[in-house]
Amino acid sequence: MHEQGGPVLSTRRPAWARLLVARGAQAVAVALAVGTACFLIARALPGDLAMRIAASRYGYDLVGTAAAEAVRAELGLDGPALPALLRWFGDLASFGLGRSLVTGEPVWDEVAHQLGATLRLSAAAVAIGVSLGAPLGVRAGLRPGGWADRSTLVLAAALRAMPPFLLAVLLMMVASVWLGALPAAGEHDGGLLLPAATLGLGLAAGLARVVRTAVRAALASPSHEFLRTCGLTDAQALRHHVLRHAAVPVLAWLGVQTVFLVEGAVVVETLFAWPGIGHALVHAVFGRDVPMIQGTALCMGLLFVVFNFAIDSACLWADPRRRTGSPP
Repeated sequence: MHEQGGPVLSTRRPAWARLLVARGAQAVAVALAVGTACFLIARALPGDLAMRIAASRYGYDLVGTAAAEAVRAELGLDGPALPALLRWFGDLASFGLGRSLVTGEPVWDEVAHQLGATLRLSAAAVAIGVSLGAPLGVRAGLRPGGWADRSTLVLAAALRAMPPFLLAVLLMMVASVWLGALPAAGEHDGGLLLPAATLGLGLAAGLARVVRTAVRAALASPSHEFLRTCGLTDAQALRHHVLRHAAVPVLAWLGVQTVFLVEGAVVVETLFAWPGIGHALVHAVFGRDVPMIQGTALCMGLLFVVFNFAIDSACLWADPRRRTGSPP
């Protein structure tokens, strides 16, 4: 027991440690669930697994029954599935992703370039979304009913209802076909702009509305009224209180949107031939490259965990109450 009046030592873990443990456990659960689900789904897909792998190796015009049987014998595809899954888990435990059934190369070497491309695309999409959505949301929140408020409402409804593939096609038609300003596909010569805009515009539209609501809530809070009575100008109160108060719900919303960002990357990368994880996943599914499917899907799942860890860390930094466990 502690002496009366003495300091009471908290037995709770620091908020940063709790967050790290929770996201680490989530990463392990994602690895086990994604790896198992992808293995079972890939094995259950219709068609001859050996024929598809042989066709991916040698080409559909050159492959035949003999090549498929050779691949079947080489990879042991007629054997039980459980040992293959356990081997993959063993590779994962040693921080590997196994070897591609098509190329024979380590899967990590195959996906390293694609992972970097997806990270560049995601960073560019978030940059576009934040640079467009945050200023519009702040202006709409400061002047409700103004042009920014009305226009962001219309754009948010239109862009959030529009499927990513339709927006991608429209951007291709305008920027590549009609204007000839940007390439329709590829990694070089400005090829990042169109896929990043496809993901970023929808993010910006939703972000503007979330920022608008958060700013209005901060302006209506008693703490803002207190700062105004203390003599702070509107600009000073905006900088020192409103923006930081609004940051926590905005960051939490961005964490939720990372799910749609990762999901949209599969469609957008395929449409724009962007060499990212989503594009590699589609090719792996067509080729029935099971370790490649597991590796690419695992990377996408872990990206979601990492993004959420970054968002949670930013929320802890922005709101000291989350670090101390104080009530809002």
